[in-house]
Amino acid sequence: MAIVFHTLSSGSGFDAPLRVAITMAHHDTLFMPARVQGLGTSIKVVSVPRHPADQGGLPASSLVLDESTGGIRAIVNARQLTALRTAAGSLLATHLLSSIPNPATFLAFGAGKQIEVHADLHLRAFSTIKSCTIVNKSNNQRLVDLLIRLKSAHPTVAFQSLILKEDLVQLEQVTRAANIICTATSSKEPLFEAKWVSPGTHLNLIGSYTPEMAEVSSELLHQAGKVVVDSREACLSEAGELIKAGFNEDNMVEIGTLVRFDISSPDADYEKVHALCDRVRQAGKITIFKSVGVGLQDVAITNMVVNLAGEIGTRIDSYD
Repeated sequence: MAIVFHTLSSGSGFDAPLRVAITMAHHDTLFMPARVQGLGTSIKVVSVPRHPADQGGLPASSLVLDESTGGIRAIVNARQLTALRTAAGSLLATHLLSSIPNPATFLAFGAGKQIEVHADLHLRAFSTIKSCTIVNKSNNQRLVDLLIRLKSAHPTVAFQSLILKEDLVQLEQVTRAANIICTATSSKEPLFEAKWVSPGTHLNLIGSYTPEMAEVSSELLHQAGKVVVDSREACLSEAGELIKAGFNEDNMVEIGTLVRFDISSPDADYEKVHALCDRVRQAGKITIFKSVGVGLQDVAITNMVVNLAGEIGTRIDSYD
């Protein structure tokens, strides 16, 4: 994801139109085409349920194109990969921006696949995290199952769940104590009070992708001063929180500008640009990464999986 965001911010070597949406009977379906030079070309199709009672998640598939023939190289189930690439981008932002070197408390809003992978990756990356709270709008089976899986994967971490708009006293307490906060909901109103967030907290905002949606308040965004984003262009048209807060390009920093690579060795580990990261941290009391998702991320992770499948699987040529 560091390489993907760096490529995006460089302004060359890729083609990534803004997503196209159509309305189905029960879903809003999004089409995300993209090409990254040297990596490949793909288009992802995601169906977002329009009814809150729909617990089916986000059906998603990616078509990977063959660069030589222009035909379909592979069809890939993108549910898990979408969550993984998004969480990897958030984890990159946490590494770059968090002012707390040894975070101990993790707070997440939502109970879908995005939150599961965000929690899992952050708990793997930061062994110092000993407390994880999951906040959901209801105490449904999905929340129960999520906690079971997370507890099994991370037996040394203390987990608890809270219900949004019901456990308000506890919600304020855990929000004030949180070192890292991740949100992945479809909320159109702030999930928590801005005044509850303590200085030094890092937030990854994942949920909103339309101007009407907003998981946090404008007050909270202004506490950060500058917000780091995956794509300025995409967030200016899709990130509800930033649009409502009146943020413009001057208030946004693309995450791809905060990393550096050895050009002669593109596969080498990234290095963060310390001066720029420090400038973002010093712009406010907290740090925020807002992502709406870009097609380049799907190109990278889907082609990685397809290449691996080609190495270990059975290839069938001339399918048509």
